[in-house]
Formats: sequence, structure tokens, C-alpha cells
Amino acid sequence: MRIVRTETLISRGHYARSAHWRHTRKTIRDAAKSCCWPPGSGSFTIYPESGKKRGKGNGVLPIKREFIGSLKDRGWVIEGRAKNALGQQLGDFDAVIMGPEGPVVAEWETGNISSSHRSLNKMTMLLSSGLIAAGTLVVPSRELYKYLTDRVGNIQELEPYFVLWRSAACDNGVLEVVVIEHDTTSYDVPRIPKLTSGRAKG
Repeated sequence: MRIVRTETLISRGHYARSAHWRHTRKTIRDAAKSCCWPPGSGSFTIYPESGKKRGKGNGVLPIKREFIGSLKDRGWVIEGRAKNALGQQLGDFDAVIMGPEGPVVAEWETGNISSSHRSLNKMTMLLSSGLIAAGTLVVPSRELYKYLTDRVGNIQELEPYFVLWRSAACDNGVLEVVVIEHDTTSYDVPRIPKLTSGRAKG
């Protein structure tokens, strides 16, 4: 898997400049780049079929599982809980690790574009409240998106709202969107199966 773009929406204060964030950011990026298809192939080759029609295209959950498994092996807590400043539950994050200035959270998008907005809104709110130190959302590029489950969250549909998240009040913390893309396409590889597990679909 390739990372083709990183959009840093918030980068402020001591934590954004810290060695811990540099190390943690590299861990997240390495976990994303380690994803391969078919499994064990050493690269990411996708079956180039549009996901717009029912039963067509590729799923997303098996890719996410590889990313999450890589973070778990590095000591991250999977499906970590989050609360806002009022103590209200906000649902789980895909992966959480504690840092010296608060939790760092990561999400791999498997839902629709509304799910992507919720993830970034949740991270932004927690950053503004000082309840997390950093948040990263991983989404497909437009080129990868067209081969995946229809309407899965993607960079092109998020980008018009970046100005909103950039304007959030935050004195110390980081918010990033990491954009991933396949290495190549081939009709000789199997489609990525579409699965359903908990809140992740595809």
C-alpha cells in the first residue's frame, strides 16, 4: 500500500514537535504501508472493478484488519473508548495508544462519507478539549475509492471541509488525514471480499 498524501489539519504546541509524535506518526504510516493484497504478496494489487453496482468491486474491512493488527502488535489498544469533556461516550476508536500528553487515536475508514465526518468531528472536539493529543484518519484516494464499496469515505469528498477542521480551537495537538492508494491493478488477483463486522461494513 502507498501513502499518496498527508493532510495536516492541526499541528500546534509542544506535542506536535515532540519525539513521541514523530515516532507514533511513523508507526501509523508504517502500519498503513504494510497492508497488502493478496495477503502475503508484499504489495497491494487491487481487482480493478467499480464498486458502484451491488455485488461488484472490493470490500474494505479485510484491509482495515491488517492495519489494526499491525498497530496491535505494536502495543495499541484496539476499539479504545472515548468520552467528551462532559463524560459522554463518543463510541470507540479503531486504535488508541497512550502518550505523554494524552491518548493518540487512529481510525481507518470503512464507512460512508458521513462516518468520515463523524470521525474527524470527534477527533477535533477531543483535541479542542485537551482529551487526546493526536488523531489520524486513514482514507482511500479517489483512484482507490472507485474500486471499493460504493460511497465509502474518501479524500475528495472530505477536502471541501478541511477549512472547518483547520479553524478549530486547539493549543496543543495534531490532526491528520492520511490518504492511501493501491500499488497496482490486476484482473489476476481475487476481489477483496465484502464483510460486515460490528460498525465496519464492506
